[in-house]
Amino acid sequence: MAMADDDRRNPPHEPDRRPAATGVRERPDAARTADAPVPPPEPGGPAPVASPWMLRLVAVGLVIAALNLRPAISGLGPLLEEIRGGLHMNGAVAGLLTSVPPLCFALFGGLAPRLARRRGPAAVVLAGMVAVTLGLALRPFAGGTGTFLAATALALAGIAVSNVLMPVVVKHWFPDRVGSMTGLYSMALSMGTSAAAAVTVPLTGALGGSWRAGLGAWAVLGVLAVVPWLLITRDRSARGPEPRAEQEAVPEETIEGEARSESEARSEGEARSEGEARHHEAEAPAAGRHPGSETGSGAPAGSGTPAGSGTPAGTGAPAGTGAPAGSAAPAGKAPALRIAKSPTAWWLGVFFGLQASAAYITMGWLPQIFRDAGVSASAAGAMLAVTMGMGIPLSFVLPKMAARMRHQGPLVLALGVCGLVAYAGLWLAPASGAWVWSLVLGVSNCAFPLALTMIGMRSRSSAGVVKLSAFAQSTGYLLSIPGPLLVGSLHDLSGDWRMPLVLMAALMVAQMASGLLAGRDRVIEDGR
Repeated sequence: MAMADDDRRNPPHEPDRRPAATGVRERPDAARTADAPVPPPEPGGPAPVASPWMLRLVAVGLVIAALNLRPAISGLGPLLEEIRGGLHMNGAVAGLLTSVPPLCFALFGGLAPRLARRRGPAAVVLAGMVAVTLGLALRPFAGGTGTFLAATALALAGIAVSNVLMPVVVKHWFPDRVGSMTGLYSMALSMGTSAAAAVTVPLTGALGGSWRAGLGAWAVLGVLAVVPWLLITRDRSARGPEPRAEQEAVPEETIEGEARSESEARSEGEARSEGEARHHEAEAPAAGRHPGSETGSGAPAGSGTPAGSGTPAGTGAPAGTGAPAGSAAPAGKAPALRIAKSPTAWWLGVFFGLQASAAYITMGWLPQIFRDAGVSASAAGAMLAVTMGMGIPLSFVLPKMAARMRHQGPLVLALGVCGLVAYAGLWLAPASGAWVWSLVLGVSNCAFPLALTMIGMRSRSSAGVVKLSAFAQSTGYLLSIPGPLLVGSLHDLSGDWRMPLVLMAALMVAQMASGLLAGRDRVIEDGR
């Protein structure tokens, strides 16, 4: 009887029928009310359920948006001579025009994740495509340099926020196909860059020969990008909650996240953390777990974090940092990562900035170098397209090579040597060897995916990579602003391209030196 009374007072435990915390986002239960709000999804989970038709529309929108992310920049170079003449620009102002892209990327790119968390990524990408379209449509009507720069800045602001949110869009709608969809939009971005360089001059001729018509025609592509994103924002799946910062900035299958994963698997720090984990696992049955100590798998106890992730239980700090179990750090808090005190972070920022400066000098001034040597405008545009197009195949090869190397210095040197060879060729035989120099310079310009890979390899955790990526890219883009401006000013002062080429070679040597220092097998968590 006593047992029966107990059973009545304490009925047998019913199994919890709620979904397990697997990180999978589900549709809210219709029975839930405002008194029982839907709990936030686990970070990194897939997006709210979308129909197959909507997923196809998002894929189309992703590709068309990526095609719009570079024509506003790469379409300028082949027509720069006509633009300067029409707006009465001197070399310094033209250099400022080629410096606007990194300035806008540094100013507006950082706003994108915050806007996406408030409005959803689809709404922000839609706004970005509208800004790109308006900027491109307004440039032909510019009556002076100031108006032209303002319209260009508007287009670049849209490019900046959209560029940052492409990985977020992929993670939101295609969480199980991050790698393939990232490759798809990366290829579309490269195709848009090359197509604008190759097609702008012939398109200008077909539209009557006015540079205004040739530049304004790219607004049509922007209109095509607005249409799918306008439809996407009306869908329920576009208004789902967003991943946290780690998933927004570094999906595991992006260049940075994939490089970090591959480097962790073979790094000495990982080996040390695994040895410590096995040691704690052996002691655990006898001694038990102390609060704040590492679990045997290197994951937070009860967190569901995969084994080997290198996250100490109760601290969230990366494994292998040398922090002893039960250290003075408060349970549940990770030691603050002071990234600005890491020499590696600074060298990565310098390397990123110098390679970005070289890229924008190439996009802005290479066609003009060829044209001043006697090459036609259409051929100069096609050569720039070849230079930019080299990034399509090499962007897939270089990150894989870099992730398998402890020190990326040899790759940095190889790309730098290609740049120096191309600059020497532009000095000695700019017209006769123009196609060769375009190809070699295209190889050198692939330092961008290498820089992203190195960022992913210089931290042990996704959160660390997020901070390092933000620091290196914001610092780098700011450092890259003077380069194109100085090239234009030196050309005006000297009347030829020899002094600018000397400056470009000096910047390339500095890029090689900073890349050698940034490519060392170190991580920012060690304060190195």
